[in-house]
Amino acid sequence: MLSAFTARPIVELKPRDKSKIESLLAYGDRLLVGLNTGSLRIYRVNESISDSGPAAAGEPDQRQNGPKPVELLREQDKFSKYKIEQLAIIKEVNILVSLSNGYISIHDLQTFELLETLVKTKGASAFAVTSDVVKEASTGVPSIVSRLAVAVKRRLLLWSWHDSELSSDTSELTVVTGIKTLMWATGTRLIAGLSSSYVLVDVESASITDIVGPGSIGGAPGQDGGRFGGVGVASMGYIGMGIVVPKPLATRLSEGQLLLAKDINTLFIDTDGNPLGRRQIPWSVAPEAIGYSYPFLLALQATKGILEVRNPDTLTALQSIPLANANQLHVPHPYVSLAHAGKGFLVSSERSIWRMDALGYDAQIDALVERRRLDEAISLLGMLEDALLRDKKGRLREIKMLKAQDLFDQKRYRDSLDLFWEASAPPERVISLYPSVIAGEPMISRSGQQSIDGSNVGNQQNSQAGSESIQPTDDQPNSSEKHNGTAETTTIVSRTSIDNVSQRDGSKVSAGEGSDTASAYNRGLASDVHRRELEGKDLETATLELAGFLVGARTKLQRFLNPDGSMKDVSQDSGVGSQKTSFEDLVLPTTAGQELGYEQRLQETAKLVDTTLFRAYMLARPSLAGPLFRRPNFCDADVVNDKLLESGRYNDLIDFFFGKRLHRQALELLKKFGQNADAGDATAQLRGPQRTVAYLQNLPPELIDLILEYAEWPLKVDPKLGMEVFLADSENAETLPRPKVLEFLQNVDQKLAVKYLEHVVEELNDATPMFHQRLIDTYLAGLKSTDAAESHKKAEYSNKLLNFLRTSQHYESWKVIHQLPRDDPDVYEARAIVLGNMREHRQALEIYVFKLGNPEKAEDYCNQIYLTETSPASSPARSRRRSTTNSEEGPPSIYHSLLSLYLSPPPPYEPQWRPALEILAKHGSRLPASSTLALIPEILPIQKLESYFRSRIRSANTIVNEARVVASLRKAVDMSEEAKLHLGDGSPGGNAGRNRSVVITEEKVCGVCHKRFGGSAIKVLPK
Repeated sequence: MLSAFTARPIVELKPRDKSKIESLLAYGDRLLVGLNTGSLRIYRVNESISDSGPAAAGEPDQRQNGPKPVELLREQDKFSKYKIEQLAIIKEVNILVSLSNGYISIHDLQTFELLETLVKTKGASAFAVTSDVVKEASTGVPSIVSRLAVAVKRRLLLWSWHDSELSSDTSELTVVTGIKTLMWATGTRLIAGLSSSYVLVDVESASITDIVGPGSIGGAPGQDGGRFGGVGVASMGYIGMGIVVPKPLATRLSEGQLLLAKDINTLFIDTDGNPLGRRQIPWSVAPEAIGYSYPFLLALQATKGILEVRNPDTLTALQSIPLANANQLHVPHPYVSLAHAGKGFLVSSERSIWRMDALGYDAQIDALVERRRLDEAISLLGMLEDALLRDKKGRLREIKMLKAQDLFDQKRYRDSLDLFWEASAPPERVISLYPSVIAGEPMISRSGQQSIDGSNVGNQQNSQAGSESIQPTDDQPNSSEKHNGTAETTTIVSRTSIDNVSQRDGSKVSAGEGSDTASAYNRGLASDVHRRELEGKDLETATLELAGFLVGARTKLQRFLNPDGSMKDVSQDSGVGSQKTSFEDLVLPTTAGQELGYEQRLQETAKLVDTTLFRAYMLARPSLAGPLFRRPNFCDADVVNDKLLESGRYNDLIDFFFGKRLHRQALELLKKFGQNADAGDATAQLRGPQRTVAYLQNLPPELIDLILEYAEWPLKVDPKLGMEVFLADSENAETLPRPKVLEFLQNVDQKLAVKYLEHVVEELNDATPMFHQRLIDTYLAGLKSTDAAESHKKAEYSNKLLNFLRTSQHYESWKVIHQLPRDDPDVYEARAIVLGNMREHRQALEIYVFKLGNPEKAEDYCNQIYLTETSPASSPARSRRRSTTNSEEGPPSIYHSLLSLYLSPPPPYEPQWRPALEILAKHGSRLPASSTLALIPEILPIQKLESYFRSRIRSANTIVNEARVVASLRKAVDMSEEAKLHLGDGSPGGNAGRNRSVVITEEKVCGVCHKRFGGSAIKVLPK
């Protein structure tokens, strides 16, 4: 059991004193005791004595030699004529309130003299006081309001003081039955315990609300139990002995919660009277009194003489303190004593008063942990304020991890891992709970480097690393296991956890056999043996839960680590403190002499998490291992390689190598299985060059040397498929270093180099002159190396060369023209195209007309040149139609050069009349009349020139008509603009033209000189 409180007797009536203690009141260092004789005794409590801890066993009690716990200051003999049933103070008004003989009396708090007896309270059975700070609704000025509520049978009388001034208004409310107890729930709401139920009274609105609860708490609204209403079975005696009616009890708990108790029935409610839906407290005997001493629930069971201490959250009994004949419990009111200062509450019997001194909260937590009451420790930490504990967050986290460890031992794997996640447990600590098939051998050896006392396990004597057959029981652990190296390595988490808890409290934990910690440690040894033997269905279930935990841990690690392992800059997103806290949640504390930076520790944790997650997937869900590899990960390459090779999962291994950028290992494996046709079914998908080509396509251009090294064998096996490495429609293929690729392909096969050049120039539109020149050289080499028997290949090379020379503008013409022989018929047309690009049009036409003898190609050449020179990109002046009658029209056109070659050919060629007349007929409008007629010989009949003159006349008429149309259109535009200037455009708010009016008043000033206009001349601008 927990030792949260220690009973210390402070007042004991002497044997010859026949008085009995009836009521108590403690405030400050004063203790008021009301006796049955009507006397009031005033004591002073010596805090130095009460705050000192209990004397240790075998040591003398210093109280025997020091001052007494309390000192009697005075005794007010005639305080009342009858027994003093209840006492309370209103500190703000400086008065003492007492209940005696059914009357409420007001006394001076300093002199204890009677000031007034409230006559209206005749027959009073109970009263309650409260003080609160209230802001005025109109002004917002705060004031202290104190209230006194008195129960007189069915009536409830209310008095109030505002800033120590008694209000003249006295309220009175009536309830259905007699009032037994009163308690203020808030500054304005009152819980009244009736004979058979409870009601909530709002003193401001004068409303009364029935509280419905189980059993004797109360029935439906308005229901009365009659004479024996509210009597429970635990309070009924024999018929002949009579019936003991239990008193309705109530107490305030934490903020906004209250507890109602009658007989053995309880009800938790809020300050509005609504049930909170919590289960009842498992009391076997009805308590005499209840109270709340932060953070514990107190219940005084007078019939047993026991003070019971419970956790109000879990309702678990934590301590039972025997107090002989105790019948009264007094806890200072919250407005008199702070909530957490209520450690010094009082319990009394008719002859004695005990002060309950509380153990330190840190020590209470330690005691619960040592007794493995981890749920209670977690609950208690949750209720306590942060300022009352040392490192509350860290201790709560550590205890949750211990609880999760216990749940794991109980095979409640999901609950365990959920609690580990809630506590932000370091992944290494969770992984250490698993056998080596999941955690790995390095993990177990690393986790066992420190023992409970901080010494190195490897230096311990009598180490028996191989003796795993030791199986100690919980009742009598085997002492030899303390020195067993194997057991030591697997139990470091449980021992270190207990050690951490104790060291934070400033005490050193001993591993001796007599300590509770040693017992917990020995119990942990047995559970660790269980963990190491985890197998079968349990291992699979626990591994699946671990996988979910590790996925969340990976997400946390991604906040700090980049995929390449470097640290992220998270200082701008969160403060340095929160960043450090989050970091500490992911790694175990460093041991003495171990200095590792944040980045290195996180990298080790990330490697451990990903490698363990891989093992978990391989054991429980092998299909999930592949998606893990396709994302950035920190898995141990050796572990993954061995595991996947062992299971024959070569595809996953290649994906892993790609993710870890171990490309050479992956390509070697692909080459090995791709060239091995006799491999088994496990490598069927890896046969051939397909996987190698796909892998090479995903490599970045920076690895060009590696790509070219392993692209050779796919090109030799399947050239078309192998070329997809360089020709694929992907960013990687398009950004490869093209000169290196071209050089590589030329060494493999010239045809592949030509295919790559065509792809680069035609599809990728690369304008590098070198590639264009290399492609021309390749075409020319193929044209020259082809025999006459291979006419189709020669024609193919010739067509490719001619088409490329026509379309490309990035080769060097002067180099190409020297590569084309003048007397080679195969390159005549190619020479003509190159000469045309060099603007040597006459030489190009001579080749078409005389060497090729093809007037159609010569005419097509002229058409192409003419359209190029007269394209819209030319200047507007050049594109206008010009009169053909003007002899000074500029340089002769390309058709003039062709016509001169037909009519006046160089020797030894003869004039060609027919193609010349066709040129005159088709393109007469493009031939200047003066220069054209000068070329026509006199022997040519005029009739042959009819078509030429007709086209010239039509061209001239077209130019004249076009000029007339343009002049008419310009005249129409001028008229439209003039009309707008005179009359305006007619649109609202638009230009009004000369119809615009301007009003000049005496206040108008010039926008330039800012003078009044007066009689000056005015000129209005368009805007």
